[in-house]
Amino acid sequence: MLRRAVALVSGAAFVLWAVATLTFFAIRLIPGDPAQAILGGPGSQASQEALDQVRREYGLDRPLIVQYLAMLGRLLTGDLGHSYALKVPVADLLSSQLGGTMLLAVMALVVAWMLALGLSLWSTGRSRFASIIGDGIELTAAALPHFWLAGVLIAVFSSGLDWLPPVSTGTPAGFVLPVVTLAVPLAGFLAQVMRESLLDAMQQPFVLSARARGESTTGIRLRHTIRHAALPAISLSGWALGWLLSGAVVVETIFAMPGLGRTLLQAVTLRDIPVVTGVVLLVALVYVFMTVLTDLASRIADPRLRQEGAR
Repeated sequence: MLRRAVALVSGAAFVLWAVATLTFFAIRLIPGDPAQAILGGPGSQASQEALDQVRREYGLDRPLIVQYLAMLGRLLTGDLGHSYALKVPVADLLSSQLGGTMLLAVMALVVAWMLALGLSLWSTGRSRFASIIGDGIELTAAALPHFWLAGVLIAVFSSGLDWLPPVSTGTPAGFVLPVVTLAVPLAGFLAQVMRESLLDAMQQPFVLSARARGESTTGIRLRHTIRHAALPAISLSGWALGWLLSGAVVVETIFAMPGLGRTLLQAVTLRDIPVVTGVVLLVALVYVFMTVLTDLASRIADPRLRQEGAR
């Protein structure tokens, strides 16, 4: 257990360092001057003297490697810096935006799980036609781009039927279209994984034993094979949440929702380096945390993993 804990902590630290490093150098490849972002953007018409003063104050006139080491030093102390554009601490900005994005991502993950599990149970072990239909639905859903699906949902349920608002209203109805936009592509991918695992479980000896005891097909699925079908999807849930957080950049922008995704897009546009670094690190930290949780959930659901860990 101690070795495993050390490995997890070391892996998390490496991931966060790699993300911070890649973000630091990637953001500097974007055309533009961070000093102008600090002074209000290109339209501020700041003088050269003001730009030089800002560069000295924020250390932007120092060599790139010095700026990089200074950033790592601040991150080690938990200091994310101040937003260039908003002039507020990055930690306060992220804490105010994290709740909405996490709620959106978790709701989408739950809906995706329900859709994927329902589709897998319906299309497995039935007729050849049901299997073909299920496979087609899964492939189509997994291939849908978020921006296209969001446009279709808005056109149908907002403009056409007038059932749901086209933008976020802060009410439960305002979450429906964003959640569905994020959940449907993920559900298609999870359903593919679940169905393959479910088909494999249906061929195992314990299914034959259950049939010999007189259990129905529905009973076998609900009592035995559904756990095996869920195991690969549980393992992928950490990755899925990270994928949903990245998809939130598009969804929050389209539906005008406050959150980390929209904040990240605005920060990249304004070259607000501390905010970009803070958002990316926070998403990476959530991803690492969820990966650990899904690993624990997999061990709870699968006794074989617990026995391997004991050995």
